Amino acid sequence: KLARAAKNLEIDRVLTLTATATPAVAKDICRGFEIVDDAFVHTGFYRPNLTLRVTFCSSGGKTELLLDRLKNRPPGPAIIYVTLQRTAEMVAASLSKKGAAARHYHAGLGGDERGQVQDWFMKSSSAVVVATIAFGMGIDKSNIRYVYHYNLPKSLENYSQEIGRAGRDGQDSTCEMLASIDDVTVLENFTYGDTPDKERIGAIIDWILAKENQFDVSVYGLSRTYDVRPLVIETLLTYLELEDVVEATEPFYNEYQFVLLKSAKEILSRFDTERADFVRSIFANANRHSRWSSIDLDETEGQLSTTRARIIKALMYLEERGDLQLKVTGLRQGYRRKPGSLGASELKAKMVERFELRERNDVNRVREVARLAEHPGCIVRYLLQYFGEELGRDCGHCESCLGNSLRTFLTQRTMSIPKLDHQFRVLRQDYPDALSSPRQIARFLCGLSSPLLTQTKLNRHADFGILAEIPFQNVIQAAEELVAR
Repeated sequence: KLARAAKNLEIDRVLTLTATATPAVAKDICRGFEIVDDAFVHTGFYRPNLTLRVTFCSSGGKTELLLDRLKNRPPGPAIIYVTLQRTAEMVAASLSKKGAAARHYHAGLGGDERGQVQDWFMKSSSAVVVATIAFGMGIDKSNIRYVYHYNLPKSLENYSQEIGRAGRDGQDSTCEMLASIDDVTVLENFTYGDTPDKERIGAIIDWILAKENQFDVSVYGLSRTYDVRPLVIETLLTYLELEDVVEATEPFYNEYQFVLLKSAKEILSRFDTERADFVRSIFANANRHSRWSSIDLDETEGQLSTTRARIIKALMYLEERGDLQLKVTGLRQGYRRKPGSLGASELKAKMVERFELRERNDVNRVREVARLAEHPGCIVRYLLQYFGEELGRDCGHCESCLGNSLRTFLTQRTMSIPKLDHQFRVLRQDYPDALSSPRQIARFLCGLSSPLLTQTKLNRHADFGILAEIPFQNVIQAAEELVAR
């Protein structure tokens, strides 16, 4: 979409930058932006001061192993990367209890708290941050001595960027991956859980094709209606743009929320009769909640036989006068249907194919990380080759080069297909919408939330995630057998 935008806006000079492009990705970027061979610059990935270690361990033994590393290695700032927010909190708490200067960081924290943790880390010479990938962008601390991967990174691209934060001062630094087979399953399950059902892809496409030439959507509305995560809805809409089925126009907010800072009587007393009646009607059409009142602009526009612009202008005027506090919600994205698009069935098949390809690529990225962890040869050389660079020799300072080349853990994976008992069939009857399809059932059992699981609070149920360590494909097979009975 960026390459298209640059052409449409007739921008004649574009610099594209990425920290981790494989040869295929670099070629794709150059093709999209029409970058000639001479204008492609590759600066290299090799960092001779980084020692890449890999240690296989069970999920339950990782925290103790981390404590041992923090105690027995020279002190220095460290980042410990984890997959889940709750893992960040749990590990940081465990390390703190044992005397380590550790704090957690993830996207679920408020902005002020994230800022405090980041400032604390930047100023310290021994701080340990246990973080999800939310921690990293904008972190330019030169003396990070250690990067630990408590959980496997989800791709070699992620791994390369995350270890790249260590040793920017050129001094020796250690990057250690604590590899557990459970992590492979969890990361693969996230990918499988994000792939929407064929039926839901088809239903969303039918909904879009039934719209007029100009229409708008609420990503969160579609997400709740079809039980597909918002990010996946956005991906589908982008795929439809790339297929020239729709074209994005402009986003806008359809809901305004306000809280009165003065009494309605005092506010209305300042206006003439016509304007007072208009403002009174706006207040009357608002839906009152505990503190805030909300106004649906489409609904209010029809009720008052007025324009959206006049309603917004009135609300903003009242805010400027200090009569109320205002905030906007209900973001909607405008679209325009494009002529000559594919037929419905061909389009549905193409979208299903795109999501299946995305799923295969993402699963393969996880397995590339596992293959790196198991690789008996030089790890650094293997990583560089993935990014299209040949070192020409072994590095001499990675796990394999330092003498531990016999590592294998993929064969330890549990591959059994579980049996779903009568108790779960009763749960399905209680929640027919949230647990109707095999994929919905598998998401619930593997601990992968969805809009309906959140809405029904099934993500807090005792059985949510009960099969998180079983591969998603095995769980969905058991769910298909259950639904077919």
